[in-house]
This record gives sequence, C-alpha cells and structure tokens, in this order.
Amino acid sequence: MPQDADASYKLLFSAPEVVRDLVLGFIPDEWLHSLDYSTLEKMPGSYVTDDFRHRADDVVWRVRAGGEWVYLYLLIEFQSKNDPWMAVRIMTYMGLLYQDLIRAKQVLPGKKLPPVLPIVLYNGERKWTAATNITDLIPKAPGLVAQYLPQLQYLLIEHNQYSSEQLGKISNLVAAIMAFEQPESEQALLDLIDQLRLWLADNPELERTFAFWIRAVLLRQKRQDLVLPKVQDLKELKMTLAHRLDQWEQAYEERGLQKGLQKGLQKGESDFLRRLLVHRFGPLPKELLARMNQASSEQLALWGLRVLDARSLDEVFGA
Repeated sequence: MPQDADASYKLLFSAPEVVRDLVLGFIPDEWLHSLDYSTLEKMPGSYVTDDFRHRADDVVWRVRAGGEWVYLYLLIEFQSKNDPWMAVRIMTYMGLLYQDLIRAKQVLPGKKLPPVLPIVLYNGERKWTAATNITDLIPKAPGLVAQYLPQLQYLLIEHNQYSSEQLGKISNLVAAIMAFEQPESEQALLDLIDQLRLWLADNPELERTFAFWIRAVLLRQKRQDLVLPKVQDLKELKMTLAHRLDQWEQAYEERGLQKGLQKGLQKGESDFLRRLLVHRFGPLPKELLARMNQASSEQLALWGLRVLDARSLDEVFGA
C-alpha cells in the first residue's frame, strides 16, 4: 500500500470503535463477539529484534478475554497489492510481538503466551492469490521432517468480496470504509458521509479522522480531477464535495449540449449534400451514404465544393 494510504488506514484503525466494528462485522465467531471491546488497548507496533534491526507491523491491539489476566492480541496488516510472502511476514511479526511481550514481562501465568489473531485487510481490485498459510509455501517433506514444518495461518478480509448490498446490511464503520473505496455513485458518497455524521455525532475526534481519510481516498482516486481543500469535519467535507459535484454535473451537461449541437449541424450538412448529389448524379450507393454520415464538417464542406464542378461521384469523393 502506498505510504500515504497506509498512514491513513493506520490512523483510522487507531480508533477502538473501528477495530470493534471490524471484528463484529467481518469475523463470524461467537467467542470473539462475546468479548468486551470497551477493554481494547492499542499496543506498540514497532519492535527491535535481538540483533537490533528495527521491524514494524501495522496495528496491534489487545482485548481482555476471560478474565483480567488473559489478553487476545489483534495484529492487523493493510495491503493494496498481492504479496506472495505475506505468510512469512505475518510469522515474523508474530515472533517479534511475542519477543516484545516476553521482554516486557506481559506473558500469562505459567510462562504462557497470549493468543494472537493475525488479520490481513486487503483493498486491492484483483482477487487475493497469495498463500494464507505458511505451510502452503513449503514443499511436502517425507518422514521426520514433515513433523517439524511450521504452520501459521492469517485471517484474510478482502474488500472486493463484499457487494454494496452486503455492506449496507452490515452497516458499521468498517463497512462504510469499504463502501467509500468503491462507491456506486457520486450521490452514494454524500449519503455515506451523512450516515457517518449520524454515527459519529458524539465523537468529533473520530469524525475529523474520517473526514481526513475520505479526502485522502478521493484525491488518491483522482475522481474527475478533483481538487479538495483541507477540511475539519464531515459537514464541511460534504458541503465542499456537493459543490464540486454540482460543478461536474453542469460541465457534463454543457459538454453534452455542445456535442448535441455539433452532431445536429453535421447531420444537416450531410442531408444537404446528399440532396445535391442525388440531384446531380441520381440515387447514391449505401457505402457513400454511410461514409457521409461518419464524415466531419470539414470533409462535408470539401465534398460540397467539389459538387459544383465534378462530372462524377468519383470526382466528388476521390482523394
């Protein structure tokens, strides 16, 4: 994912409400849905390995599960392109996360490690084709070696697998994020902004974050050569965007009118030339009629001048 887009996604998923809606709306699991997401805590997602190399994954959260001493960690990675080695990256990130928890003495009683759910959010246009389990990247081995091959799977959530109808039924913050990536129409964008304003009426900070993110998405998509000033909230964004949409619609109508007038003038010129030619040379072949219908105004004018002196159709339509 491009750096600016990656940063905007991290900003969105730094809000506990967005992470909660991701789990409740897009991960069908009763146990996960039973957790108390008011206990969500954002964790550092940047680590230093034992050989002092710096590594970072995208977003890490923890949520209390089954008591004060048990935590489920959510490791969320964002992707806009297929990465054939994503399973290796996820395995590395999980190892670094566990190392960091051990250093910080945040392990469970009995020196146990907390469970981690690795999630990859993919918003690319093409279907995800990379392996979701590292086992699929390693050829099968015979005998004893087969017992020691690593196994690690991540949960893949693909934006492009959800239709606008499905997203409408889910109706939460993450569904809105996906809908903004692939809106059905310009009006749908405005409707989505209204819906977000309603949901986030009591959360101005998250509303402002969404306004920044939506603007970044629209500019990245270069919709209609869109130019949007910086905005502070969704109301301001909607007003600005609605004004731009009105300008696009007016320009579109003007272009359509000009095109219609030009087409009408060309048809009139073609009909007049056809009558002159029939008067001079009799009925015209179908191929010549088709050629006249496709000709430009300049070409029709040239043929019209030739009619005055031409002794045959070949002299009119010749090179």
